[in-house]
Amino acid sequence: MKDTIFIKPGKVAIEDSKKPSVQAPDDVIIHVLRACVCGSDLWGFRGQDEMTEHSQNTGHEAIGVVESVGDAITTLVPGDFVIAPFTHGCGHCAACRAGFEGGCLNHIDNFSTGAQAEYLRYQHGEWSLIKVPGKPEDYSEEMLKSFLTLADVMATGYHAARTANVKSGDTVVIVGDGAVGLCGVISAQMRGAKRIIIMSSHKDRQQLALEFGATDIVEERGDDGVSKVMTLTHGVGADAVLECVGTEQSVNTAVKVGRPGATVGRVGVPHNPKMDLEPIFFRNTMIAGGPASVTTYDKQVLLDAVLKGEIHPGKVFTQTFKLDDIQAAYEAMDNRAAIKSYLIVD
Repeated sequence: MKDTIFIKPGKVAIEDSKKPSVQAPDDVIIHVLRACVCGSDLWGFRGQDEMTEHSQNTGHEAIGVVESVGDAITTLVPGDFVIAPFTHGCGHCAACRAGFEGGCLNHIDNFSTGAQAEYLRYQHGEWSLIKVPGKPEDYSEEMLKSFLTLADVMATGYHAARTANVKSGDTVVIVGDGAVGLCGVISAQMRGAKRIIIMSSHKDRQQLALEFGATDIVEERGDDGVSKVMTLTHGVGADAVLECVGTEQSVNTAVKVGRPGATVGRVGVPHNPKMDLEPIFFRNTMIAGGPASVTTYDKQVLLDAVLKGEIHPGKVFTQTFKLDDIQAAYEAMDNRAAIKSYLIVD
């Protein structure tokens, strides 16, 4: 099968790999139809995360059709159309029951890799895979794009809003204008936020943020950005903050733009080596977040919202590529020519 291989920083390529097979009773083999490039994939591509050269791709978002299942799978059969969340919760441990399957207590291999390929071995699929009604051909390409966001970015944006405790009437600041931050705008609106301020310096992302429900744009960064948010909020700050990047600057900004007692929902993969906790202590700032509860949110609210046409998160895919053009798909995101790169696999 065709598979994306990490060659070295700045270089990925399609190579021929062995098609995966069922190795454990709760495995599901998925024929991937659509996949994508995630902002977190770029850390390795840029050389900012240490990766083994000539290794499996870090892709972790896919929709497809079930090819085969292990003996322990009772919820799916070959031919089912599924969303493959990047988290593989069991559904019955304490973490999963609390709605935090990103920290599933029963699985060491709780996260997807290798999804930028024609086939994917999905571990622990009994509870975590999301079955979509009907067949892929029943849906438009726009709907397929929105389904694909439910494998990660839409659910991750929602996780930021949930862990930040966004509620009706709140003022929310979103730090980060990538796909997750933009889905955070959708999520804040879904949870009843009255004012949604996104920190963004890119016109295409600003336009989409406004379409999704943002009320204010802050283009400044660092201390200037904090000052602008404080001006917009009359010196008070936000009730909730969604941190959707993970860098030292973004985290530093996030903890400064909330009011005393605000909660920061942090979903950007951490790349900040240090954090000064003293200002957080004296402002009673609460910090929560981590890997998203993808299956929980998809089952409880997100899949239904997409099927009903209430949300359209697939609009974060602004460029489309064939799997063979994977290098160009990575480069488009690396160069900010695309908000998120969409891969047509089959």
